[in-house]
Amino acid sequence: MAHLKKKDGLWILHNDKEYCMGLTKEIQEDLGEISFVSFPQIGQTIQAGEPIFEVEAEKAVNEFKSPVTGVVSSINEKADKNPHALNTEDELDAWVLSLRQVDPEAFEKL
Repeated sequence: MAHLKKKDGLWILHNDKEYCMGLTKEIQEDLGEISFVSFPQIGQTIQAGEPIFEVEAEKAVNEFKSPVTGVVSSINEKADKNPHALNTEDELDAWVLSLRQVDPEAFEKL
């Protein structure tokens, strides 16, 4: 069963195997048209509170910090090639990356 949390402009969806992370509709509206995304490397370990990715958009440049500790297992290849793909009506289509090896208790505390 999938479980969704939101924190600091990000949504995090736990789907049994991974924790998928993306931009909330509210932050998409605050940023405006997204033109660039700086992705972490697949396999990179990210600590909670550390910068995980950066978004450049028409209204702002925003560095997002990871709400949980984990290992990057995938990135949105479509958004890597075309950052405008993150400007979407469906919030869950604005996914940026997935993490694995996340502490379930840390996720539940969000």
